[in-house]
Formats: sequence, C-alpha cells, structure tokens
Amino acid sequence: MTQTVLLPIDLAVPATWDKSLPRALNLADGGTLHVITVIPNFGMSMVGSYFDEGFIKQALHDVGAQLGDWIRANIPDAQDVHPHVTHGRIYDEIIRAASKLDVDVIVLGAPRTDLAEYLLGPNAARVVRHAPQSVFVVRG
Repeated sequence: MTQTVLLPIDLAVPATWDKSLPRALNLADGGTLHVITVIPNFGMSMVGSYFDEGFIKQALHDVGAQLGDWIRANIPDAQDVHPHVTHGRIYDEIIRAASKLDVDVIVLGAPRTDLAEYLLGPNAARVVRHAPQSVFVVRG
C-alpha cells in the first residue's frame, strides 16, 4: 500500500532522525516522503524585535538549503521526497503540514533524554495527542 509519510526533523539534532528515517523510508516505499523542519518562534514578540528585518525570510532560505543538502546526503534518489521549511510553534507546524499535505502517517523521532527516559518531549507529546493522522513514534 502506498503511503504518504511526514518526517519532522531537527537538522541540528541527528537523534531526531537517525532511527526514524529508516522507518519513514520503509513506510514511504513506493509512496511520497515529506520531510519538514521548523524554525521555532521567538517566543515573545519583544524578542523578535532584536532581529533584523528580513531575518525570518533569510533563515527560511538558509535552512531550506541545509535541508536540501541533508536530503541529498540521506534519502535514496529513487524515493519521491518533498522538503518543507516552516516557521512557528514546532508542534503546530507539524500538525498543520500533516493536514495540508494529507499524509497517512507522521513518523516522529523521540530521542531519549537522561531526565525522562519514558516520557516524550513536549513537541512530540503534543503531536501525538493532537494530530488527526496516525503517529509512529520511533524511540531513540
């Protein structure tokens, strides 16, 4: 059965994709793989005022180029893959993209932390709770 899969990753944290990428590729075999990375919000609007005008546009461009490099290095050429870079609350952007792209499943890496070995991180937990799609959590 052809799947449309969404794989959220943090380019700076290989633990968010090193184990989940093989699972996503397996599920997307013969289907489409969407890879998303999210540039987080600044939090308070006051913080955003310290960045130059056009910062987000440039950051989206730069991260898009990095995501393209990551895809070329990690995704087989035969796989139909589509990169996406967004800006906002991480879990909101993942859920929004999954709905907009009409994916069948979200494959989410959940790296283990020293503090809470049995708990999901806040973004992963929110995606699991609120996404209308199935969420496949791959423990790191």
